[in-house]
Amino acid sequence: MPTEVIIIIFAILVLLILASCVRIVPQAYAFIVERLGGYQATWDVGLHIKWPLIDKVAKRVLLKEQVVDFAPQPVITKDNVTMKIDTVVFFQITDPKLYTYGVENPLVAIENLTATTLRNIIGDLELDETLTSREIINTKMRVILDEATDPWGIKVTRLELKNIIPPAAIQDAMEKQMKAERERRESILIAEGQKKSAILVAEGNKESAILNAEGEKESAILRAEAKKEAIVREAEGEAEAILQIQKARAEGIKFLKESDPTQAILQLRSMEAFEKAADGKATKIIIPSEIQGIAGLAKSMVEVIKED
Repeated sequence: MPTEVIIIIFAILVLLILASCVRIVPQAYAFIVERLGGYQATWDVGLHIKWPLIDKVAKRVLLKEQVVDFAPQPVITKDNVTMKIDTVVFFQITDPKLYTYGVENPLVAIENLTATTLRNIIGDLELDETLTSREIINTKMRVILDEATDPWGIKVTRLELKNIIPPAAIQDAMEKQMKAERERRESILIAEGQKKSAILVAEGNKESAILNAEGEKESAILRAEAKKEAIVREAEGEAEAILQIQKARAEGIKFLKESDPTQAILQLRSMEAFEKAADGKATKIIIPSEIQGIAGLAKSMVEVIKED
């Protein structure tokens, strides 16, 4: 084999070895590096170089918060009711070295620890307390799991009881109870609605009666005022007519006074008055025997008017 080929092959091998010694750690990851089988270092994000052949990346650790959903676990309550509860655990790796060397299978360990803790807590509660105390159970389990997983480099950030499955008989009883409660609430709502409706109708009738009474009152007042106005107007008209008559009579007397009538005119006026009386429908007319006396009476009236 030519020397040039051997040199080229050797150079390629060197390049491959050098390339394998260069590692880039991505975001949210940490690399556990071992040298000759023992722990050497924990690589963070960035470019790193290891020794060839003697160094190796033993584990790639994800530092993001992770979630694991465990299968339902059978538990027994304080009042001897068997139910199944499935849980969801949120955790985050805080120490990659402890996570790598602390426990063989971290997820299996967390699952077993969760089941054991759940049985211990539920065993101290009765069925009703279990169904109504989820938040309390979640808090207790999170504290216990966080403390237990701390030597493994794991922090339990949250734990939730995803579902609580009681026995079928209890489920039927609970459904019947819930149905009865819904029907009771529906009856209460219907009764309250009818009561409110009756109150509104009564208030509407009352308001209508008040408005009708006020309308009748206003109408009566208007009628009384109109009648009063008509009476006043009629009285004013009669008074005006009387006043006009009195004025006319006064004007006539004044005219008679100013004209200074003679004895002959007075006699003539007297005869005209008797003539008008004769034109009437009376069957009998009594005429005084002395027309002169009537004329004299008229003259005396003129004198009296003059004196006034």
